[in-house]
Amino acid sequence: MGVLALIVINKAGGLIYNRTFGDGLNQLNTNDYLVLAGTFHGVHAITARLDPTKGLGHSQNHHQQASATTGGSVAIPSRPEPPSGLEVLESENFRLQCFNTLTGTKFLLFTDTLQANVDVAMRRVYDLYSDYVMKNPFYQLEMPIRCESFDRKLNSYIREVNNSR
Repeated sequence: MGVLALIVINKAGGLIYNRTFGDGLNQLNTNDYLVLAGTFHGVHAITARLDPTKGLGHSQNHHQQASATTGGSVAIPSRPEPPSGLEVLESENFRLQCFNTLTGTKFLLFTDTLQANVDVAMRRVYDLYSDYVMKNPFYQLEMPIRCESFDRKLNSYIREVNNSR
């Protein structure tokens, strides 16, 4: 089936966009999508704080190795990787891929388990969002996405991905 659904969550955990692409899927009502968005936001925040290597000395050794030295003896510490949180969730029926932007907006792409190159599809969805939503002078950040050109381009791209399988 390919790409099944897309959900976009703002940095506060609010649902700002949802679209299903597969026929025959169980349809959720608006309240279910709001609960799903809020729950995922909370789980993502918790998993971003989990670090199984914390306290094992691994973090200190890695931090010391990542420090750069300049011409003198001054060490410049490198910037640590930001915590990523939940990125992929797989079940026997679907795969959920999460892309978290630097602004905290989360893109959740639901695909079937056999879908290849999900990260490429996710990047293209983000590019469409950047081009057609963020460059729209009438769009306000953190508000629901209501942009017809984004809907058209997204539907066209997802149809192309689903038909190429």
